[in-house]
Order: sequence, then C-alpha cells, then structure tokens
Amino acid sequence: MTSRYLNKLLLHWERVEGEPYFASIPAIRSLKELNFPSNVTFFVGENGTGKSTLLEAIAVEYGFNPEGGSRNFNFTTRDSHSDLYRCISFHKGPVRPKDGFFLRAESFYNLASQVDEYASVPARGNFYQNYGGKSLHQQSHGESFFSLLKNRFWGNGLYLLDEPESALSPQRQLAVLALLYQLGQEGSQLIIATHSPILLGLPEAAIYSFDGEAVHPVSYEETESYQVTKMFLTRREQMLEELLRQ
Repeated sequence: MTSRYLNKLLLHWERVEGEPYFASIPAIRSLKELNFPSNVTFFVGENGTGKSTLLEAIAVEYGFNPEGGSRNFNFTTRDSHSDLYRCISFHKGPVRPKDGFFLRAESFYNLASQVDEYASVPARGNFYQNYGGKSLHQQSHGESFFSLLKNRFWGNGLYLLDEPESALSPQRQLAVLALLYQLGQEGSQLIIATHSPILLGLPEAAIYSFDGEAVHPVSYEETESYQVTKMFLTRREQMLEELLRQ
C-alpha cells in the first residue's frame, strides 16, 4: 500500500545564514532535493556523514520535538539541534498522517523521563499503556525501546527513527523489522537512520547513502553495514588477524 505523507524534501540554501557546521558536511552541502519513493526510507553512512543531522531537521521542520516524542511532546533538556530545519520545505501527499513519532537513541533517556512527567498528570489517564504498561525507566534499555515501538506506533503515521537498533539484540531487531514492515504495508511512512544490516534488509525499502560527496541511492548489498558484516562472518579469522596485528 502506498500512502506517503512526504513525497519530496527541498533544501533552500539561500536561507542559510553564516557558516553553520552542517554546511561543511559534503553530503548535506550538495543536497538540493530528496525524493521518498517508498513507504520506508533508510539513511546510511559512516559516523559524521550527516544522516542524523538531516533526519533531525526533517523532524523539527515537521513539528516534532527535537529530543523525540510525538508532535504533542513539549520539553527541552538541551537545545542542541541545528538550524538546518529552517532551510527545509516539503512536497506533501494529499493525506495527513493520523499519528507520528520521532525516536532518537541519543536522547531516549530524556524522552523516557518526559513520559513519566506526563503520566503523573491524573487527567491524562493511564498514559503508560502506550509504553508497555509501566515507566520506560522501569524496563531494560532494550525492553523500553521495543515497548515503545510495539505499543506507541499506532499506524497510519509518519515515524522518524534515529538508530533504533542501538539498544536491541539481533533477535529483537528481527522483531522490529517485521513490525516496521507491517507499519509500512498498512499505510505508515518511516524514515530511519541506521547502521543495522538486519533492519536494512527490509523488503521494498529505499536506501540512501550519505558516504561520499553526495546523498545517493544504493542497494542493500552495496551498504557498508552489509558488506562489513558479511566479510566478518565469512572471513572472521583473517579479519581478526589483520586487525589485532596493528
């Protein structure tokens, strides 16, 4: 099923003031527009190539809290997001999402604390039911990630995820892959920055690499996550010998 809420992203560099750090990132600096041809889009690349920077900017421009949550979350622990969002506009689809959430591993602790804050307000009812039935702080790191994805992502929504695999075991990553695939098939749109070769295996997903001088589409087998993992699993002894000799 195809029901994309964001069809294209445009970057308006004439709005940039001064010399912000994101303008020095090659893949970001060369970007003028980016299409979203699938209900699931992955951003991949080495650390520092700009994938999380762009995902954060998409989230903020769309109205999500920079530290995560739905568009109704309103809290600030540390105002550290870039001004890249001010340069972004969207070509949107004809239908608005009924739900949405921005999940970023970097500030998940802050998000969990805010969930506790909201849950303490009697008028909000059983706020924890959307997060596994109890405080995210009372679950292990991996359990809290999985509880949020399983219980809070209601469908027909726009979901932005920054490194969701960071707290998940390989088995849980497989479970999340199935969950993300179902969400995409049933009308949600997901944009995900990840290093996980498991999540990247999701069928029918578009994958953009931020490595090199420009953002460009790649196949699953062309991603470094896949290639390095495959190389290690098939040539473990040789790779360890070379690495540990240094």
